[in-house]
Amino acid sequence: MRCPYYQHNNSKVLDTTHDSQGGIRRRRECLECGQRFSTYERAILATPLLIKQNGAREEFDLEKLARGVRIACAKRPVSAADIERLLGQIEAQLQKLGKAEVSSRAVGDMVISALKELDQIAYIRYAIVYLGLDDLHAIRDEIDLLLEN
Repeated sequence: MRCPYYQHNNSKVLDTTHDSQGGIRRRRECLECGQRFSTYERAILATPLLIKQNGAREEFDLEKLARGVRIACAKRPVSAADIERLLGQIEAQLQKLGKAEVSSRAVGDMVISALKELDQIAYIRYAIVYLGLDDLHAIRDEIDLLLEN
């Protein structure tokens, strides 16, 4: 593993831990400069193609999904770690499906349910676009549904 500070090639592993998503975190020390750093390993599994509402197919783009979630969570007390965890869970769910293609609607449903648990304001922001809530009455109805639960 190359040292991120001075690009040396020699390092040793000090500690290894496994996370709940099946990833591996390794704490390393550069043998040349003594700097310590962490590396993360996770399996690269294929994600399915998304079938859009118009029938077109496109690759699942985690960054595109991340932009939408970050916009919904902007100026909310949601940490970057929470957003990354949510995105990781959605990507893992898609990979576990084991399908070559999945509806973009299914991905949207995963996001909407995860946001509902994470932050209700972020959920409403995302729902306005995703569910097509185009007037105040529709938004109020969605808020009323949240308040009932």
